[in-house]
Amino acid sequence: MNASSSPISTWPLGRSLWLASTLVLVMVALLMTPLSAQEPATTDTGGDGQAAVAPADSESADADSAAALPEGYQTDDFLAGPGSAAHNAWMLVCCALVLFMTAPGLALFYGGLVRKKSVLSVLMQCIFLMGLMTCLWGLYGYSLAFGGSNPYIGNADYVLMNGVSRVWSEELGVGLTPMAGDLPIPRLTHMLFQGMFFIITPALICGAFAERMKFKAMVVFSILWGTIVYCPLAHWVWGGGILAFGEDHAWAGGALDFAGGTVVHISSGVTALVAAMVIGPRIGHGSEPMPPHNLTYTALGAAMLWFGWFGFNAGSELMVDGITSSAFAVTHFAAAAGAISWAGLEWAYRGKPTLLGASSGAVAGLVCITPAAGFVNLMPSLLMGALGGVICYFACSNLKSMFKYDDALDAFGVHGVGGTLGAILTGVFATRAIWDISGSGEPLGIIEGNYSTIVGQIVATIVTWVFSAVVSYVLLLVIDATMGLRVESNAERQGLDVNEHGEEGYIFM
Repeated sequence: MNASSSPISTWPLGRSLWLASTLVLVMVALLMTPLSAQEPATTDTGGDGQAAVAPADSESADADSAAALPEGYQTDDFLAGPGSAAHNAWMLVCCALVLFMTAPGLALFYGGLVRKKSVLSVLMQCIFLMGLMTCLWGLYGYSLAFGGSNPYIGNADYVLMNGVSRVWSEELGVGLTPMAGDLPIPRLTHMLFQGMFFIITPALICGAFAERMKFKAMVVFSILWGTIVYCPLAHWVWGGGILAFGEDHAWAGGALDFAGGTVVHISSGVTALVAAMVIGPRIGHGSEPMPPHNLTYTALGAAMLWFGWFGFNAGSELMVDGITSSAFAVTHFAAAAGAISWAGLEWAYRGKPTLLGASSGAVAGLVCITPAAGFVNLMPSLLMGALGGVICYFACSNLKSMFKYDDALDAFGVHGVGGTLGAILTGVFATRAIWDISGSGEPLGIIEGNYSTIVGQIVATIVTWVFSAVVSYVLLLVIDATMGLRVESNAERQGLDVNEHGEEGYIFM
């Protein structure tokens, strides 16, 4: 769609951001409920195991020992003790690991794959989204994803970090920290960890329209997509919504998605395919050579993604236990098998294994194991990783050539296809030996004789595909009609680094 005749298409980035910010603030105002500045109400803890809090004056501790903690809050003494400290420390490390995946991990992986005239544009997208999506998550995103018990969308419980931030108790004379439900970690930590997923998911989409999308269009699209697509999906799967496994209101019994097969990879991969088709191919695609400009960056980025993925998958247990160790191990096994299978196919078909192939295969294996990380055992993880490498290899070569779409950095071929494969195979290989999620020892996957779980996996996959594709298509059309999606042809030929950001990645003096 050509929006050159629209005066809005000539708006500078600042005005576009102002408009998007205004719309977001209006939505927040509609969502917000009155936020109390008072301390949380205290309740009698009775025999639930929570310890009373001693006041600051130790001499009066005995007299005030009956003072009870407010429900859902804990003291620093508890957080530093054996019931929470190790779990919280591990989760904070995982927060850093997942953020590390966006930059430098994904930034280098994608940056090396584009031509040198647009390398900074990719790095800028990753860095900027780290800031933008964090702000949205803190303002209202976390609340939409994890607030309340509505099966379709969250509420305003955590808007502006209400119920997440630490508070001061006048009665007890101490600072208190809200806890994440029954988990041994603060809600602050849970919010941070889930926020890192909110950051990397739109960054994955950027690989599809690399080298040709306006930066301001990318910013507005990321705001709207994160709000309208990601937050509802996260709520459906992880917030007790319509795709949450075992919920009474869940469609087809819900889906097993340990770390984001549907929420992160299918949603971003399908959106990437839609974006690539709407915005169209790069100038010269199919007729001019467009090799990666720096495979050194790409390989280092892939290694960083592999490293960070331990936080992505093992951290999704949200504590330290046997499932954490298993998720860590199967993540590593799947990445290894993916790297070998993709490079092995190249060796067989082309006579030479490539660094790009091994790097892409490792990422494909990681994507495939993500939904299954907390449910499958070690040998099935090797098979899943190998299948991820094989299937994604053909998706990024044969499938893309067949339909002639320009998914510049194979966001759909790796994340959309790999995430879909992983979600379905989770229903095949899931076992109660890893996680007895029902609590009653019921068989979980097909390998244990349960064929109902895979039905929920397929339904959740279809719902994610349709929802992501339809909403993304509408958003892209609206943005194209107002401000335009694509840079001018001369700007694309010159490169986005100079035209969109006024900088160059490589200056040789």
